[in-house]
Amino acid sequence: MDRLEIKATLSANDDGTIVGTAWPFGEPDTTGDLIVKGAFNFVSNELPVLFQHNPADLIGTWTDAAETTDGLVVKGKLHMDQPRARTVLGMVKSGLVSGLSIGFKTKSSTQQGRNRVIAALDLYEISVVRNPAHPRARITSAKNYDTAEAVAAVIRRFTAASTN
Repeated sequence: MDRLEIKATLSANDDGTIVGTAWPFGEPDTTGDLIVKGAFNFVSNELPVLFQHNPADLIGTWTDAAETTDGLVVKGKLHMDQPRARTVLGMVKSGLVSGLSIGFKTKSSTQQGRNRVIAALDLYEISVVRNPAHPRARITSAKNYDTAEAVAAVIRRFTAASTN
């Protein structure tokens, strides 16, 4: 019960704001863990955003976290003054990295068949990851500079200017 456990949907925009579902309610993850609504105890008002659960790879801060009917929804800010955070943002926008995973310590759980039902936990961090333990723990949207749209806009402006 004392080990730090890792689990976690995510969107990002150019200013480094990221939004996602860190833990979806209603079904277990790939290891059989099912976290129920009301289980999350936040050990800090601002949780760290790590990359791949590496404490040496701090890339941002989660500023908002709330349990909804669907799951634990989070919003944070990447530290865009750091090159590593800008690199991770690029990976998120390209789709190379699209998952979230939580780092926690279980406080109370029961076994139901093959699943461990977690009723209480201390949440320590939420990481941006390539392969989350929960298949629905993903980046929800990514506001991206759409190159195709930008090129189309240039063509439209050029075409409009040429026909005048």
